[in-house]
Amino acid sequence: MRITIQPMLAMLGLALTLVAVTASQAQNRDQSLRGKLELAIEVASQGQLKIISLKPTPLSTIFEVELNTGEVLYSDISGDYLFAGDMYRAGDAGLVNISTKAKQARSLTKIAAIPVEEMIIFTPEVVKATITVFTDVDCTYCRKLHSELDQLMAKGIEVRYLAYPRGGLEAASYDKMLSVWCSDDRKKSLTQAKNGQNLPAGDCDSPVLAHHALGNELGISGTPALIFPDGTVIPGYMDADRLATMLKIN
Repeated sequence: MRITIQPMLAMLGLALTLVAVTASQAQNRDQSLRGKLELAIEVASQGQLKIISLKPTPLSTIFEVELNTGEVLYSDISGDYLFAGDMYRAGDAGLVNISTKAKQARSLTKIAAIPVEEMIIFTPEVVKATITVFTDVDCTYCRKLHSELDQLMAKGIEVRYLAYPRGGLEAASYDKMLSVWCSDDRKKSLTQAKNGQNLPAGDCDSPVLAHHALGNELGISGTPALIFPDGTVIPGYMDADRLATMLKIN
């Protein structure tokens, strides 16, 4: 059988053109939708709320709208309607919470983007699991969790600290957090600060406010806030035994 190459190439070129046109149309649609939503949300919140991302969902006419507070809304394709709540997918195995899985994935992506040198990391000899902790040096339960570091290390739980002075720049603990992150020995200074010791004033290009902003994006409002390896955010203190159980550490 003889194959004519020229018509096939023409059809391929047409298909690629249609794909490019469709992609361009989708991009224009998304930009138009985002602009419409940004205006509505800005007016409604008096400029307090911002859209961090706008993403499609498994439903072709519904989009996920992530706000700077960590809250997620959903919009129809016209941008005329916004609604809050979780989206589930029904299947033979029951219901799967798509919203929760998407939130966990966002948390992991954002945490992974933080350079490790910006963190204060306590690592056991054998790491069985790692948690990321948004912490404040003054909060009672942050201090309680930190006092159990030896137990956490013995169980193989690595602790990666990020700064979260509640209130940000205006927080009473902000200067203390700055002193810790500007210290030559951050681990020692963090322990001292959580023990109530005074530290020399810090003066450096610190990531404290960036960490605080990230915490806000993840919906964190208090400390300690624990991020598990699967991206689950656990608000509040949890003792070493309970942590080991939830992390499925023997």
